[in-house]
Amino acid sequence: MSSTGSDVTDIEDVLDEPANETASGPGPVEERPPARSWRTRADFVAVALIAVVSIVAALLTWAFSDARATTSITGPSAWEPLPEVVALPPSLAEVWRAKSGATQSPVVVQTPVKETGEEKPSTVVTGDGGEVNGRDPLTGDIRWTYKRDLPLCVVSTAWARAMALYSKGTNCSELTSLDGVTGERRAQRNGDAEPGTALLNEGSHLITTGSKFMEVYRRDDLVRSLEYGTLRAIVNPNKQPRAGCTYGSVAVTSGKFGLIERCPDDSSDRVSVIKPNPDKSDEPKVFASVLTGSKNAQVVAVTDKLVAVAVPNPGRLVVFDAESGNQVAETPIDVPAADFVDPPNHVTRAFATKTNVFWFTGSRTIALSQDTLTPLWTAEGTLGAGTTLAGRAIIPVKDGLRVYEQATGEVVGTIRVNREGHTGPVQLATAGRIVLEQRGGTLVALG
Repeated sequence: MSSTGSDVTDIEDVLDEPANETASGPGPVEERPPARSWRTRADFVAVALIAVVSIVAALLTWAFSDARATTSITGPSAWEPLPEVVALPPSLAEVWRAKSGATQSPVVVQTPVKETGEEKPSTVVTGDGGEVNGRDPLTGDIRWTYKRDLPLCVVSTAWARAMALYSKGTNCSELTSLDGVTGERRAQRNGDAEPGTALLNEGSHLITTGSKFMEVYRRDDLVRSLEYGTLRAIVNPNKQPRAGCTYGSVAVTSGKFGLIERCPDDSSDRVSVIKPNPDKSDEPKVFASVLTGSKNAQVVAVTDKLVAVAVPNPGRLVVFDAESGNQVAETPIDVPAADFVDPPNHVTRAFATKTNVFWFTGSRTIALSQDTLTPLWTAEGTLGAGTTLAGRAIIPVKDGLRVYEQATGEVVGTIRVNREGHTGPVQLATAGRIVLEQRGGTLVALG
């Protein structure tokens, strides 16, 4: 075929042919209506209304969100750890103070040292109103701040973090963990703790206390590993070991806690040693549960092997095996009947060292052997359990801090402290050379 022949149709002519033409000739041509423009007044009004609704919805969401009501001011990523104290100071005077109604005892964040892995105090945390502050232990200067428009229930510490529990209604339900060094927000969890709760850290778990209900969280991601008591929403019935009980004092050790229970079918108070169950949070593991034979009992201390309970009329310290529940010891203690009431926030007022447990009864402090939980010596007229400094026990008394040898109870001396009329209980902690006193809703640093 010649490319110059007259029977060759040009390709441009083919493309320009109407689509409805056939080989037999052109067919009827359908006229299409002109395309309608969307740019009418009604269209513009509709688009404007959608935009306004979207903006208002976004603003309302932000205005009523937790983020809108939260202020977070973070600090530097590292602070120098405080050195150990090897000698007692000759005197102590007030260095700084701060309102801290949400801390039940001084809160000191222990930060691991990268080179050694050893934990050393780095930040003191205060909480009041809805505001949590990380402070320089030596000066009280604020390093970081976290604030919400909700009331704080309690501030504590665990896993090198500050733990802030807020109330968003009738219960304490909003738990937030904050990096102890920077104040950055970490894991959060919604719970159902009772008002007046404490946050107890035993190393691997964080425990909320209450008169009818307790919760336990594990790890720093706050996974719930135990619900104990009267559950708000029962998913699987008959998982709790006893029903209708109320709770007294609580003491903790690594991986377990001891609890005084008062149950309707029991003739006396009961002490139970309980372990969280990470697989079934509503089905606790009970090591031992035994009647104490007395009312108004207090759990004093719990270890891997033992649990000690104080009972009145007459005052005795009864020690049970923490797994079998068998009684292994009973020792008379000189404690007035008025001291046998449940401690504030259901928390046993005690602190432990490698060798001793120091228990504040309400009027005196009793030192127990860590190995046997039997009494070693008693400090009369005290205001709290105390703490340790430079290897010695320091216990608050009316006129200051009395210093004791841990093993023997020998009085080494008294460091005078002017508390400006405060006569109530005093909770102690140390951060390096600074001694911290919780006096009601005020934290006072002595150095």
